[in-house]
Amino acid sequence: MLDPFADRLDAVTAARGKLCVGVDPHGASVTAWGLPDDIAGVEKFSRGLVAALADDVACFKPQSAFFEAFGPPGLTVLAAVLRDIAEAGAVSILDVKRGDIGSTMDAYARAYLGDGAALAADAITVNPFLGFGALTPAVDLARATGRGVFVLVRTSNPEGDAVQLATVAGDPRGDASPNVGTLIAGQAGDANKAAGTPLVGLVIGATLQVVDIGLDGFDGWILAPGIGAQGGDMGHLRELFAVQGAARPRVLPTVSRSVADAGPDPNSLKKAVHSLLQ
Repeated sequence: MLDPFADRLDAVTAARGKLCVGVDPHGASVTAWGLPDDIAGVEKFSRGLVAALADDVACFKPQSAFFEAFGPPGLTVLAAVLRDIAEAGAVSILDVKRGDIGSTMDAYARAYLGDGAALAADAITVNPFLGFGALTPAVDLARATGRGVFVLVRTSNPEGDAVQLATVAGDPRGDASPNVGTLIAGQAGDANKAAGTPLVGLVIGATLQVVDIGLDGFDGWILAPGIGAQGGDMGHLRELFAVQGAARPRVLPTVSRSVADAGPDPNSLKKAVHSLLQ
């Protein structure tokens, strides 16, 4: 079994800084590196990005969809990318956004969080909108194997507002009328307390103007995608997640294109990362 996920992430971010680099091999990025938009190009782009930043970045977030689009060969490349990340001593967060009920959720958990699984990552993103309790198989397996889950709670796309900010009738934790995002964040915090370690993190978009859900008592990691090309910036992020005048200690700014666009030259990629870590 691995050491607890949050402990490993705390350690590697202390050494390398709090930045997560997305591995998103969509066609425009791959061809911008002078590579063909095919599985060979996807592999060279993705593994090249990880290799260039192996000593500089604490965390990589491969987006599974761009690999799945190529079928079994794409999944083979994804497995290789995950191995590369592990060999670099970095943490992998596989962006799969899985969410289902019962045995189906259990199967998803075994696919990505089980020891020995071909696509095992250090953590995955999950979708709680079938009810937080439906995620129990993933949370339980993550706890058993020293891995983690990041729960979608407040995404930056405007379509999410109608669901994530909707008011619910009541919260057994005591809030008379929380919005859905607040309810999920509270349930994530409860799961961490029950596990005795903050293995459940949250996904909150870095492009939001304000954090409009309650995070009182939540001490897990927050994955904040959207830095760079999507409009988020590091200065705003510190303000967005300020707690009593200080930045939250466990926030992972996540950047994809703004780093990848500096490639394929490894030194240029490193400079792009270091500019964000300052």
